Amino acid sequence: MTVELGVIEGFYGPMWSWAERRRLLTTLAGHSYGFYLYAPKADPYLRKRWQEPHPATEAGELTEFARLCKREGVRFGVGLSPFEIFNQFDDPARDALARKLKALDRIGVQELAILFDDMRPDNESLASTQAEIVRWVRAHSGASTFSVCPTYYSDDPVLDRVFGERPADYLETLGAELDKDVRIFWTGEEVCSREISPGHLKRVGDLLGRKPVLWDNYPVNDGDRMSRHLHLRAFTGRPAANAAHLAGHAINPALQPVLTAIPALTLVESYRLGPGYQYGKAFHQAARELLGVELANQLQKDLLTLQDTGLGRISDERKQALMHTYDAFDHPAASEVMRWLAGDYQVTDEMVQTQ
Repeated sequence: MTVELGVIEGFYGPMWSWAERRRLLTTLAGHSYGFYLYAPKADPYLRKRWQEPHPATEAGELTEFARLCKREGVRFGVGLSPFEIFNQFDDPARDALARKLKALDRIGVQELAILFDDMRPDNESLASTQAEIVRWVRAHSGASTFSVCPTYYSDDPVLDRVFGERPADYLETLGAELDKDVRIFWTGEEVCSREISPGHLKRVGDLLGRKPVLWDNYPVNDGDRMSRHLHLRAFTGRPAANAAHLAGHAINPALQPVLTAIPALTLVESYRLGPGYQYGKAFHQAARELLGVELANQLQKDLLTLQDTGLGRISDERKQALMHTYDAFDHPAASEVMRWLAGDYQVTDEMVQTQ
């Protein structure tokens, strides 16, 4: 059994260029990825300033990207985070939301994801209000597919510490009150789950009354700590048996769009090969296909340093040697390694708090 794979560009930190985004899309479209959701936290017109339209230039780029997705056979979507709208879903909020939905229709959005994550609720009927919002959105949007990220999108207790204790029966209520064809995102037992098992997904699916769409927070590397590491290794801890309990599997990519394609391709192999999957072999095969043999071998040689040691523990001497090594390669992946070594991808706590 296979599962529909996709990308949800949902990280904090510096945004990609449109050229970088297009390159990743065309790469993954050729490897069985079927949907792409544009939802970077740094796009203010999807979050804190969601009531405002995208500037003309950005709206034009989004429209062109939607057309490219269509040509590549990839469903294009946008993740809209109408910031804390569930705390006051009144007529002014509805009017602003209606204007936003019309603008997204003009762009050519096929899937609309309403993202209720990373906001603090102040609502005793949180799940019911969120379901009401989604029903209203469906009646006013031209999208054909709808998805939702709950406020509590994982079992992880960190969500309760940061956003307040989750309401009793939150998932059951949300699942019961949402139409059955609305897709619901879930990240697993943790926000960044090290392992996701069929047993866990079955339990969550039973609570939601539908199979969840896995929002997989790998290879994402945003945040102060994670952005100090490159996430290059192949996927592990996601057995192919999960497919029976999923409506989709979306990866949240790393800050490095070219390098992120390496683990992305290994996920395809994990589902394809099942018990025959070998993550080390899958990494090397994907890296060679994307980067060429020489650069792939170099990345494999430096994997422990780049992914495990991290910027804070690499000596200046070692850093300079790595810069010299990757400067010899004329490839955008090598440029991403050099930019990471220079600190260009560092995500600060301030970015996370303000985006």
